[in-house]
Amino acid sequence: MPPPGGCSINADSSDESEDTKSLIQNDPAPPQCCSARLNLAVLMFLGFSVVYGLRVNLSVAMVAMVNATNPSVDRNTSVAPACPLPPGTENTSDTLQQPDGTPEYTWNPETQGWLLGAFFFGYLCTQIPGGYLAGHYGGSKFLGLGVLGTALLTLLTPVAASWGVHWLFALRALEGFGEGVTFPAMMAMWARWAPPLERSRLMTLSGSGGAFGAFVALSITGFICEKLGWPAVFYLCGGAGCFWALFWFFLVADDPRTHPRISEEEREYIVSSVGAQGTGHGWSVPLLSMVLSVPLWAVIITQMCFNWTFYTLLTSLPTYMNSILHFDLQSNGFLSALPYLGNLLVSLLSGVAADALIERKVFSITVVRKIFTFFGLLLPAVFLVPVGYVGCSHILTVTFLTLSTSLGGTSSPGVFINQIDIAPRYAGFLLGITNTCGTIPGVMAPIVTGYFTEDHSMDGWRKVFWVAAGINVGGAIFFTIFGSGKIQKWAETEEERAEPERTRNGSAGQ
Repeated sequence: MPPPGGCSINADSSDESEDTKSLIQNDPAPPQCCSARLNLAVLMFLGFSVVYGLRVNLSVAMVAMVNATNPSVDRNTSVAPACPLPPGTENTSDTLQQPDGTPEYTWNPETQGWLLGAFFFGYLCTQIPGGYLAGHYGGSKFLGLGVLGTALLTLLTPVAASWGVHWLFALRALEGFGEGVTFPAMMAMWARWAPPLERSRLMTLSGSGGAFGAFVALSITGFICEKLGWPAVFYLCGGAGCFWALFWFFLVADDPRTHPRISEEEREYIVSSVGAQGTGHGWSVPLLSMVLSVPLWAVIITQMCFNWTFYTLLTSLPTYMNSILHFDLQSNGFLSALPYLGNLLVSLLSGVAADALIERKVFSITVVRKIFTFFGLLLPAVFLVPVGYVGCSHILTVTFLTLSTSLGGTSSPGVFINQIDIAPRYAGFLLGITNTCGTIPGVMAPIVTGYFTEDHSMDGWRKVFWVAAGINVGGAIFFTIFGSGKIQKWAETEEERAEPERTRNGSAGQ
């Protein structure tokens, strides 16, 4: 098959055979329906739905928390709109109507920015240590406690806001601190639970809960604020996290070997297919080998490129919908959420397709990861650039933005699960590293967006979309050249290193 973009899909010619050889199984797999591994994926899906609801709730509720009519809050009303205001809205107030007695605050834009960014100060701190400890001890407790702790802190948000900005900042930083362990813990668990032929669909199902959570949170938060007041947003999100934790701690085990309700057939299937890689990595990790690993750098750089576009849209899309296209609050929330619903559907379909290609030996793991990563970064770039050139057309803007974000889900069974291909035992620790680096664009992209859009012009937004698209294309090319789906030598267990030696000795003795 000719490689996309004229680049070589197989960086290592031996990947075609070697990274697929270990997946060959003679016995049929136990059905997934009602299995312990599928139940785990569904619970993870619901858990990450809660996680993203807890993450984005403040950014949406902030509209209701701030007293927009206070003169100390800069609204930039002197700037001429890039698109004409809808008829009859020229003199209307942006203030959201809430139940009487709902507190409001006079936070200026700078204060709001610090509060929205506080989450990432804590989030960056715990991903690497969380992944390391989850790989050693198992990930279920870390994932469960990460969600539960964040949910409990979220319940305190209204109280912290009433105490002052510094208290709310500290609370959000602590929420990020707790949530930082969740994704590395997920990867550490799948290293023990996911049969190689089912990795793509199981892991995309569990991880796509984030897109579903963003869709739900962005869709209904404005409605909840209007009907119940903004404090209800945090009570409902926090309560959902605590409720989920009850099921998680009761139904989930770190390892199929210790799960009390798994069938013997499924346990044997998972343990035998995962092999020696489905064990903890101990206290020592090959740090130097990781630093020098080109396939690992391919994952890190590609995720950073993808996340630049992701965070640009996540943080700036509601602003674009409001300041350029002048959607009302509830329409803004739903239309900002719509792309994440599309992303969820594309992620799930891509996961099933990737596993089918590997299981039927159409392509090796390396080729599959590269194909889905290449198109998962290229197609969003293709549909993002036209957004800046369709003028004030609401229909075309929403269509292109939805296509761009939705098609980004194609990369879910590509680069975003590649850690478990190249180093299953260290997958949680590696995800902590790649996710920490991938969060850097979350800090930088909004700053660059703010610089380009200072004058609130369409030209500034075109630059934002061009930069994001260019970075995406660069990531697609980089992974196509340097990515791999083969277990790296530094990730092999002693048992796996001894196997070739035994094979050679056996051949010599014949």
